[in-house]
Amino acid sequence: MTPTDNRDLKRFLTREQIQQRVTEMGADISRDFAGQTIVLIGVLKGAAIFLADLARAITVDCTFDFVAVSSYGKSSRSSGAVRLLKDLDHPIEDRNVILVEDILDTGLTLDYLRDKLLLQKPSMLKIAAFLDKPSRRLREIKADYVGFSMPDEFVIGYGMDHSEHYRNLPDVCFMPTDAEE
Repeated sequence: MTPTDNRDLKRFLTREQIQQRVTEMGADISRDFAGQTIVLIGVLKGAAIFLADLARAITVDCTFDFVAVSSYGKSSRSSGAVRLLKDLDHPIEDRNVILVEDILDTGLTLDYLRDKLLLQKPSMLKIAAFLDKPSRRLREIKADYVGFSMPDEFVIGYGMDHSEHYRNLPDVCFMPTDAEE
C-alpha cells in the first residue's frame, strides 16, 4: 500500500467523533483549571494536531511547548528505549502543566517524560492522551484526560504516522497489518 492509496484503510474514528471528544476534553480542562494558566507540552510529532485542536478547545489562558522523543523508529512497535531528541524551550517550575500525547501505549514514553518533567518542579502535572491502549501497558501510568480507549492495533491519521506518512489524514484509521513492518 502506498501512502497515497487510502482506500484500503479501515476507519476507527471520524473527524466528527474526534472533534466532539476533543471539545469535551477542552471543557473538562477549562473547568479543572478555571482562573489559572496552564502550559500544554506536546510530544512531537504525533501529538501536534491533537495539541492544536485541544488548545483551541480550552478557554483558560494557556501556552505551549514541545518535547520530542524516540521509541518507535520506523517500526510499528515500541523499541522500549526512550531517547530525548528535543527538550523544553521554557522552564516549567511552579507552572500548571499538561503533558499532551497522541497514544498512551506501553507507558514507557510517558513514564520517562513524567519523571523528567517532575524534576523541574511544576505546580501540577497532568497527562492528556488522545488514545489509550491499556492492553499494552508495561508501566503503571494513567492519563488524567483521555480521548478514546482503543484495541491493540496500529493507527494512523490525525498526526499519527507510519514511517512519517499518513499524519495528514483527518480520521484515525487502522493500519493494514501487511503494511506495518
